[in-house]
This record gives sequence, C-alpha cells and structure tokens, in this order.
Amino acid sequence: MIATLRSIDELKEAKKAVDHLQHSYPDLFDKMVHIAGLTRALQLKYQYMGCLIMNEESADCLPNIPYSSVLRLYKKEVQTLKNDEHIAVLKELFTSFKETGYAKISLLVLGRSPESLVGASSVK
Repeated sequence: MIATLRSIDELKEAKKAVDHLQHSYPDLFDKMVHIAGLTRALQLKYQYMGCLIMNEESADCLPNIPYSSVLRLYKKEVQTLKNDEHIAVLKELFTSFKETGYAKISLLVLGRSPESLVGASSVK
C-alpha cells in the first residue's frame, strides 16, 4: 500500500513536470508527443525510445523489426527531437524521473492520467 502511494505521488510529480514541459516548451512537447505516438504505433518499446533520446546503451531493448528502413526512419524522427534547442529540458525530466521509467513518462505525455498508470508494470 505504501509503495502504491509513493508510486502515485511520483507519477503526479512526473505529470506536473510533463505539464510544465507542455506549457513552457510547446514545440519540444509536440515533438515528444510525436515520438511517443510513433513508438506506440510501431510497437517499439518506450525503453528503446528513452535509450535513444538519452544516448544510453539500447542493445537489451533493440526492436525486432524486419525492415531496417523502418528503424532508420524511426531513428531519424528521434534525431529531430534530439536536435531541438531545448532537448536538455526533456533529458532533465527523464533523469529526474528515472525511477518512474520512460514508458510511464511517455504515457503521461500521451495524455494518460497518473492514476491509470499505477501498477502498470507490464508497460515497456
């Protein structure tokens, strides 16, 4: 029960940070929405998306896509986000909420409520 309360509090704090991003950096936020939506549409792992954005090792979450052209296109779109002049703000959000995870932050960006993500550990 206490872990659940801590989790919901963390998610609410992450949601505040996402809302701040949306209002203070609308272009960056729109690019993040695009990448999160593309990640979902291509059925890639949000962990992979986060690793690409944060320049982390992504070998353990490489997608199983048979078409390298699709992966190249995805990486090109992620690079467009990374080229934003305010990318450091997004990276700071990801770093600040590392325990929350890339998946849950991405779902918050896509409009999910913090309450809907409690216990959703199967999201990757």
